Amino acid sequence: MAGRTLRFLSARDVVQALPMARAIGAMKSAFRQLSDGEAVAPTRVHIEAREPRGDALFMPSYMPAAGRMGLKIVTVYGGNAALGLPLIQAIVAVLDAATGTPVAILDGTSLTAIRTGAASGAATDLLARRDAAVVAIFGAGPQARTQLEAVCVVRGIHEARVCDPDAARAAAFAAEMATRLGIAVRAVRSAAEALAGAVVVCTATTSSQPVFADAEVAPGTHVNAIGSYKPHVREVPEETVRRALVVVDHRPAALAEAGDLLIPMQKGLITEAHIHAELGEILAGRKAGRQAPGQVTLFKSVGVAVQDLAAACEALANAERRGLGVELQL
Repeated sequence: MAGRTLRFLSARDVVQALPMARAIGAMKSAFRQLSDGEAVAPTRVHIEAREPRGDALFMPSYMPAAGRMGLKIVTVYGGNAALGLPLIQAIVAVLDAATGTPVAILDGTSLTAIRTGAASGAATDLLARRDAAVVAIFGAGPQARTQLEAVCVVRGIHEARVCDPDAARAAAFAAEMATRLGIAVRAVRSAAEALAGAVVVCTATTSSQPVFADAEVAPGTHVNAIGSYKPHVREVPEETVRRALVVVDHRPAALAEAGDLLIPMQKGLITEAHIHAELGEILAGRKAGRQAPGQVTLFKSVGVAVQDLAAACEALANAERRGLGVELQL
């Protein structure tokens, strides 16, 4: 029997092998393949743990064009901060689709943060105004960092505001990201202050209720809503959803999990037809994106497994070229 090896990429390896610009390109390709029916991403399996409470998500995928299958296991445990552990932890397994042989295991925590930011980067590139220069970030965790990084890749951002209930965490975020990105980043105390003059908004929180008021959202704003992934949880006011051009990552996933959309639907404020397009449909040219400078656009993402597989394939290709990671014998 032939020897089988598996490449392991740590969090540090993933960050080195998956720069944001390349991750955004990988997300565009993945979303296009998903909307064209060329990739498979079954609705993920969600298990709720008890005592202490937490969530485990199991996300399979298949990309024939890449010759790869994947599985991400991601957990979200709200009490982990008190234990000195990340809120979100994950691993990603990649298999050769021709033989079923395991190819790699990657740290999924870093990969999830990068690919989620990259998805919003792709959406911002397609939907936000070209002159966007000010961004508002809600949340100050790892996901918020990659959201800001991705937006800065696709737009000439010169100022960012971050709003988080934890003032110290927001201040630390502002100092770190200003140094990393070379732009002005300041912590603010209110949603109104964050949104004043902002043309791009990213919500990356664990809030179960809207984190800003609709009246604070100016015409022409683009919103990336990525924090909520449960039917009863939302970050965006229903009034904003109603007046926005709504684009999603994947319709079946959004209709199963996106509380930002499902709650207004349950109230009879919108219907499924209010979802204008999947991001991949816009990338393929089958649907239009922003249609007027004053239009409010909303990208609602709950995350789909082809994102993880596409990001993992890009990271693996770069890691092999650069000699990153460790090869393990199976």
